[in-house]
Amino acid sequence: MKPNLRKFLPGLLFAFFLSLSGITGPAQIQAAPLEHQPLKAVQGTGSELKVIPGGQTIGVKVKSAGVLVVGHHLIEVSEQSKTSPGENSGLMPGDLMISINGVKLDEVSKVAKLVEHAGKSNNSLSIVYKRGGKEHTAQLKPAYDRTDKVWRLGLYIRDSAAGVGTLTFYAPKQGVYGALGHVITDMNTGTPIVVGSGHIVQSSVTSISKSQDGDPGEKRAHFLKESQVLGNVESNTDFGIFGKMTRNPEHSLYQEPIPVAMSTEVKEGPAQILTVVDGQQVERFNVEIIHVARQQTPATKGMVLRITDSRLLDKTGGIVQGMSGSPIVQNGRLIGAVTHVFVNDPKSGYGCFIEWMLRDSGVVQQDQEPQYNLKAV
Repeated sequence: MKPNLRKFLPGLLFAFFLSLSGITGPAQIQAAPLEHQPLKAVQGTGSELKVIPGGQTIGVKVKSAGVLVVGHHLIEVSEQSKTSPGENSGLMPGDLMISINGVKLDEVSKVAKLVEHAGKSNNSLSIVYKRGGKEHTAQLKPAYDRTDKVWRLGLYIRDSAAGVGTLTFYAPKQGVYGALGHVITDMNTGTPIVVGSGHIVQSSVTSISKSQDGDPGEKRAHFLKESQVLGNVESNTDFGIFGKMTRNPEHSLYQEPIPVAMSTEVKEGPAQILTVVDGQQVERFNVEIIHVARQQTPATKGMVLRITDSRLLDKTGGIVQGMSGSPIVQNGRLIGAVTHVFVNDPKSGYGCFIEWMLRDSGVVQQDQEPQYNLKAV
């Protein structure tokens, strides 16, 4: 008997404790095709598509393609007056500042220098920023903070993020990987991070806070060998992070690629997830696929799974933060990745189809551009 899914509140399974000096910017929204187009491998058409499942815990570091506004603050300019030039100019949390007075912003430290120079010379700043994928310009004059004796914009900003997640797959023929299974968003603004640069490294799980009803747990981990980069981060999409990788990382349960299953081939029934609950050792744990969505277009919540493995339940209480991206294998084929946990029932959660992750990674592509046949409703 299938559970009533509406009674569960899905929560984002996202170990990115964005220790954040982190960033993000507005996501570019693209229309999804109304009809699903068949996918094919970029290389080796006519042969079965195969990749190496992951399961390793990874450390992720990203820098934004600009500096993100995450909040406003008031500057005390006199005993009777406080102001925020940034707020007064119309800048809002979630705006991604691209440049100031023509100087490209790629780190927070540049902002302080430009603000100080403009304040001392009594000049205005011209700030180019992105909101909703469109560029805008704001004009403002810095204010002098009489308490800290510095010039300020009255904005909270950041430009980088770091956190922990799980590797989903490595495609050796294409030299690319996919991880997390969902978009990384800024913890303050909720906007997707627009990646300027980044990389992933090995990580080791040190302890686990168990999930309980209403309170998903989390993996606690630390980065290892930060100088030994596993791969770069080139994109952050609805289905995870993707980039280049030159070799299969250590601690893999698979040394050779296995077949993948398209979304139409995924069935309700037994499956396994690959994840780490101690140190760096990837293990298999039993789950049950209890619902499969027949998606015509890419969507994140492709299947509902339930943890049935007593070992995993004893260790974690169910799905925990940091498990997102854990590969799901069914009948010897990679079918998807764990993405979300049901907050009120942490033994259950959502997974996305591997098909959509492979498309965003570039491993597979559409045969042709879809034709849009729109109808008002």
